[in-house]
Amino acid sequence: CALVALMVVVGGATRLTDSGLSITEWRPVTGAIPPLSAEDWASEFAKYQQIPEYSIVNQGMTVDEFKEIYWWEWGHRFLGRLIGFAFLFPLIFFVATRKVGGRLAIRLFGLFILGGMQGALGWYMVKSGLADRIDVSQYRLAAHLGLAVLLFALMFWLALDLRFEKREGTRPRLFWAGIALAGGVYAQMLLGAFVAGLRAGRIYNTWPLMEGKFFPEAYFGDKPRILDMFEQLAAVQFNHRIGAYFVAAGALWFYLIARKTVSEGAARLVLIAVALQICLGIWTLLAVTPLPLGLAHQAGALLVLAASLNAAHSFTRSTLMIRPSSVGS
Repeated sequence: CALVALMVVVGGATRLTDSGLSITEWRPVTGAIPPLSAEDWASEFAKYQQIPEYSIVNQGMTVDEFKEIYWWEWGHRFLGRLIGFAFLFPLIFFVATRKVGGRLAIRLFGLFILGGMQGALGWYMVKSGLADRIDVSQYRLAAHLGLAVLLFALMFWLALDLRFEKREGTRPRLFWAGIALAGGVYAQMLLGAFVAGLRAGRIYNTWPLMEGKFFPEAYFGDKPRILDMFEQLAAVQFNHRIGAYFVAAGALWFYLIARKTVSEGAARLVLIAVALQICLGIWTLLAVTPLPLGLAHQAGALLVLAASLNAAHSFTRSTLMIRPSSVGS
């Protein structure tokens, strides 16, 4: 779970440093070996020089400058391979030795399959920027991030299931309120992916207004259409701002209805995490998205999601004591 979170943050760094198109091929096995000689680097650089990003944005880039962006993308892909190995081989061992079985084994193998799909989706995203664009499609970027965050959420939920005993009977309404809040946080992260995909965090660097107005005039293009909501820079930033306000309202509402319950502390943690994340987001916007703040903001979103899931899960627990060690079925 921690490795997946790290993967999301490294992916954010790859995006913020404009490194995502530096490797123009998908080689799941041989791609694990980076360039080792001057000839290897020259070959990789020559491939990069064939795509629009080089000719339009990075014309004149040196090999040393290319190495800086290459290592970000290579590291991102290598971490994905590492996660796959770190997940699959222990899983096979534990299943073979009957330490893990039944529904748990099925859930774990399902997570591994989703991880493989995530790798393929990542290449599908990269392909969108190799021919007719200087960047990847923001739609594919949002899908790539969305699946990564879904993997993180499923793994975190599984960890909570393994740690805590479940309450017998039906789940209370507060559980579904927590799930709704976590869903809102997830949707807000997808809106953030559109901001990152279009670099919309580098304009309208004021708060609370956008160039002196609550609703930006440039929200729609010359001929307004539905897709403007996801393609106009002003629109995607406005959507992300409004999404933050809705999440904040949801976190406050959830805390109020969870007061005087066994989960009040978990709900309070969500409210605090959301407040800190919004402050960090405003700081990131005002500072025009420097790399450290951008990565902290992305990591903070994962923490908010984890806090929301923990709060929802707390309403299913019969005890806060750790589950007994036999968890294989």
